[in-house]
Amino acid sequence: MIVTPGLCPMSASPSAQREAARRRTFAVISHPDAGKSTLTEALALHAHVIGEAGAVHGKAGRQGVTSDWMAMERQRGISVTSAALQFEYRDVVLNLLDTPGHADFSEDTYRVLSAVDCAIMLLDAAKGLEPQTLKLYDVCRHRGLPVITFINKWDRPGREALDLLDEIQHRLGITPTPVTWPVGIAGHFEGLIDRRDAGRVIRFSRTAGGATAAGEQHAPITGPLASEMPGLAHAIEEVELLSHIGSDHDEATFLAGISTPVFFGAAVSNIGVRLLLDAVVDLAPPATERVTRDGEAVPLDGAFSGLVFKIQANMDPAHRDRIAFVRVCSGVFERGMMLTHVTTGRPFATKYAHSMFGRERTSVEVAYPGDVVGLVNAGALHPGDTLTEGLRFHFPPMPVFAPEYFATVRTTDPSRSKQFRRGIEQLEAEGVVQVLVSDRRGGQAPVLGAVGPMQFEVALHRLQHEFNAPGVLEMLPYTIARLTDRDGEQVLAQMRGVEVLTRVRDGELLALFVDDHRLSWVSGERPEVRLDSLVAQVS
Repeated sequence: MIVTPGLCPMSASPSAQREAARRRTFAVISHPDAGKSTLTEALALHAHVIGEAGAVHGKAGRQGVTSDWMAMERQRGISVTSAALQFEYRDVVLNLLDTPGHADFSEDTYRVLSAVDCAIMLLDAAKGLEPQTLKLYDVCRHRGLPVITFINKWDRPGREALDLLDEIQHRLGITPTPVTWPVGIAGHFEGLIDRRDAGRVIRFSRTAGGATAAGEQHAPITGPLASEMPGLAHAIEEVELLSHIGSDHDEATFLAGISTPVFFGAAVSNIGVRLLLDAVVDLAPPATERVTRDGEAVPLDGAFSGLVFKIQANMDPAHRDRIAFVRVCSGVFERGMMLTHVTTGRPFATKYAHSMFGRERTSVEVAYPGDVVGLVNAGALHPGDTLTEGLRFHFPPMPVFAPEYFATVRTTDPSRSKQFRRGIEQLEAEGVVQVLVSDRRGGQAPVLGAVGPMQFEVALHRLQHEFNAPGVLEMLPYTIARLTDRDGEQVLAQMRGVEVLTRVRDGELLALFVDDHRLSWVSGERPEVRLDSLVAQVS
């Protein structure tokens, strides 16, 4: 791609290129319950940025996972928001963007994937590829993100390792190239062979509850330690088979999305995690040039530019503010600099900027391409917005999903109506739910649209606990949404089983139908009415 004159540097910064090479910005994708938050915690543990891992449910009085900051997440043991963790390891700055672990929050995960340069695909050794993982991998492939695979829970009964590789090959169309190989079948985890040093085997000693990093013993595969591992001979045969068929890691095909390096382990016991962390440093690509909506490359050493990929309010009860998570795409960010909000053309001040570690925050003075900066009191910003140092271009848009569940929401305490409206506005700005309104329904009972029903639960939880505005839902019978226009609105207003509402986010008119049969009947009776599908924008 050719850099156009409009993207030439305004204030060239030689350090941006050098610092970008030290960045690895990545996300973990998985099906719910594959162990994503546990792996996130284990990676932080092996990087020595926390002293003890917290179990997903905070067992034995230990703290909850660092990346799960919302009270609801700590209670349920699942992630329903995304979080940013930044830490250093081997003189490399790692920006780990944790993603929601529940399928109902796919839209939030898609946004996070627009801000990373690589992904770790986490698989359950017993279940292999699951529906949510397949969907998220498709997004990675669409975005050209290289993927590292970690097969988790090898300390529990599961499938054959070669069987899992075969599934990856045939269902994803990507070549698995194991870097580590398990000794012992799933459920009888004896150790790992690092294929880059195939003459040696690693044996692990577990710690109580996996609170600290597992000990490692390295030994020759023919030594006395190896003789204590019954599964070693079979593992050596499998490693020789992998070499014979050419399943060796190749950096070029990995970066091109043709192959995926595979690692085995058990995140809850911190086994195999260090090898995965080293792989992120050694194999994952550094921050590279980003491309605008028009297909033009933005040079790393150019003026500052950043992509807003998430908005989050009230992360800490002590800080009732709104934070915009911004991926630095080019140039150098300096706290206090005046930026341009490209969507509105208005200036945006960056007096308060934070580096995030879960919900913990520290002031950041400087950030480089690949880093994630939390801009405080970002009331004017929305996911997908572009911030620049005076330049006028847009990064590709964030995805917008078609809602499949609809419900009206109203406060149970009329005296809190002002707080209720503020809460609804905040949830809509963050993209937690889609908010739909109409003159007929009025503003006291807006309609919420969601990809999955758990989004409603989060919305009610936050209305009550963050805005002190308890609410109640009334489910609506609609299951399908289509885009229409003013002419269509007039026609559809006369029909049963359909209702037209305005989406607050962008002013689009959405026609809601009770089911496929009603949609088909209306389309047949009035073919002139605009009824366009809501297709997620993932480019």
